[in-house]
Amino acid sequence: MASGQGDARRAGWDNRYREAEAGSAAAVLADNTHLLPARGLALDLACGLGSNAMLLAGAGLETEAWDYSPVALERLGERARRQGLNITPRERDVEQAPPEPHSFDVIVVANFLHRPTAPDLVRALRPGGVLFYQTWSRARVSDAGPSNPDFRLAEGELLTLFADLQPLLYREESDQGDTRRGLRDIAQLIARRR
Repeated sequence: MASGQGDARRAGWDNRYREAEAGSAAAVLADNTHLLPARGLALDLACGLGSNAMLLAGAGLETEAWDYSPVALERLGERARRQGLNITPRERDVEQAPPEPHSFDVIVVANFLHRPTAPDLVRALRPGGVLFYQTWSRARVSDAGPSNPDFRLAEGELLTLFADLQPLLYREESDQGDTRRGLRDIAQLIARRR
């Protein structure tokens, strides 16, 4: 990517995070904290304002939070300090610099999809390490999420992208049944490196 395009992209994310409110941790993590290890090193990848990082650090894990936006990371750092949580924010373009092999016990990814990074995430998990992944699916019942289908998962795609991991939980409800209830517009995967 040319420098000018990268600068414009970063400025767009910075502007978005300057005004955004920090939300809740991703459901795939918040609803399944019982699957977290008692200790270890965790990564909130493409963390935005870091709600997942806050949950991970609050659960006692040493936590790194990576994002492309320095504004998001600064705001996360301030929140973590106010709450007394030990989080290490790192400005990092994960598309260009994914995590190193065998570096994390937990990796959380929410609302981010860069398919070429999937093998790097598998390798970045230590043996027994757990991936928590949640993002938008193409099978949807609302207009929530990105309109570009390149940023949405095909049916069952998370299982394919992370086929080398042992699935612990997979959920993708699509348009089955009463679409006013349940988990819609997204897919979730929790999987462990053997």
